[in-house]
Amino acid sequence: MDAQETMLSPTSASSKTTAKPRQGFATSLGAIAATLGSAVGLGNIWKFPYMTGENGGAAFIVVYLLCLFIAGLPVMLSEFVIGRRSQANAVRSFKKLAPGTPWHFVGVAGVTSAVVIMFFYSTVAGWIYAYIFKSAGGALAAVDPAQTPAVFDALTASPVTPLLWQWVVLAVVGTVIIAGVQNGIERVAKTVLPILFLLLLVCDIRALTLSGAGAGVNFLFRPDFSKLTPGMFLAALGLSFFKMSVCMGVMTTYGSYMGPEDNLPSSMLKVALSDTLVSIMAGLAIFPAVFAFGYQPDAGPSLLFITIPMVFNSMPLGQLFLTLFFLLAAIAATGAMISLMEVPVAYLSEEKDWPRTKATLVSVLTVALFGMLGTFSTSILSHVKVWGMTFFDFFDFSTSSILMPMAGIAISIFAGWVLGKKVIVDEASNHGQLKNQTFLSILSFILKYITPIAVTIVLLSGLGLIKL
Repeated sequence: MDAQETMLSPTSASSKTTAKPRQGFATSLGAIAATLGSAVGLGNIWKFPYMTGENGGAAFIVVYLLCLFIAGLPVMLSEFVIGRRSQANAVRSFKKLAPGTPWHFVGVAGVTSAVVIMFFYSTVAGWIYAYIFKSAGGALAAVDPAQTPAVFDALTASPVTPLLWQWVVLAVVGTVIIAGVQNGIERVAKTVLPILFLLLLVCDIRALTLSGAGAGVNFLFRPDFSKLTPGMFLAALGLSFFKMSVCMGVMTTYGSYMGPEDNLPSSMLKVALSDTLVSIMAGLAIFPAVFAFGYQPDAGPSLLFITIPMVFNSMPLGQLFLTLFFLLAAIAATGAMISLMEVPVAYLSEEKDWPRTKATLVSVLTVALFGMLGTFSTSILSHVKVWGMTFFDFFDFSTSSILMPMAGIAISIFAGWVLGKKVIVDEASNHGQLKNQTFLSILSFILKYITPIAVTIVLLSGLGLIKL
């Protein structure tokens, strides 16, 4: 039998047990907001700026956009198609679409990536939460450029305070997840995203009026391609997957919550454009301040915590706006954490038939237990190395540079060769109702022939296994 003949429609039944009614997004706007809420998080406000700073600025952004076009977007659409066509979690979706094959291990890798990412992501979210109260309490109000790094170092060097804030983050995320898809995930995303855009705009305006801000703008928009390295391509690829929440089961899970009337390619493009806009806005808020106050753009993960206080402290009502900024950054981080947590929760709810509350509690406790290793990486476990890296860096590297690229290769092969163009075009055009077949044909070609080869070359080169 041809592989495409085994592809199930959303109403097909392949399970031996009767599936429980699945939750889903209430509206198309809610689906886009929730998906964007997953993509727009610390990847934009924290990781994108510091990785851009470490990799030479504008040249890295060009490489990132290239990786987004040839890998991030095709894989994202593939996950949407896989999720909606199967109406199942990240693991069962492959079991339904390719029964009796080992393809479901791609879903297992996605669930694993989502969980491992939370081991270090929840640590950074905890730092953000802590900075809300530091800002509101005036601890950052009179900090000068020489003292700002010391405030951050004091926070991360403590073994207790960051751990407590990490647990607070997980408690908030768990509460939203238990509330459900519509009343929790969708409602939170639709409420907070517009406010985040507004606060970033305020921050941009102030940063661009700083004396010496022009050097930061040049760093962000004038590429120096002499700085390109194979490792930069791998970093950009991992970032494109990380920021778009692909290859970690999130978009497959969210795709399964989308209705038959939702426009998958339109949702993909809206999320990608909005996500990229937020990243650039975050860069405009940070890099002008980096150069204006004499910092180095390659300060690493602490870049956000060093520069943002100085930006706001130099403007009227700075303490108020600084507090609001970290509040909204916390909300963005929480939105991304919610999407990550939903992946194992959906898996446990459907595969193990657990109540949503039990699945959430088990997932939260697992992240809390292993996430301690990431949190302690800057304090009592800073001397412990895994492959020469702290636990924090190892969790980041293993997901962004290994698991997610490997999953990206597998998903593109599955969608391009197992599902095939016919299924992708049928599902993503809403069975021919949308006039987007030409666009989908081009994307299918990229997915089938370019994405797996490009990602494989970048992965092997970045890991030092081949020389470019």
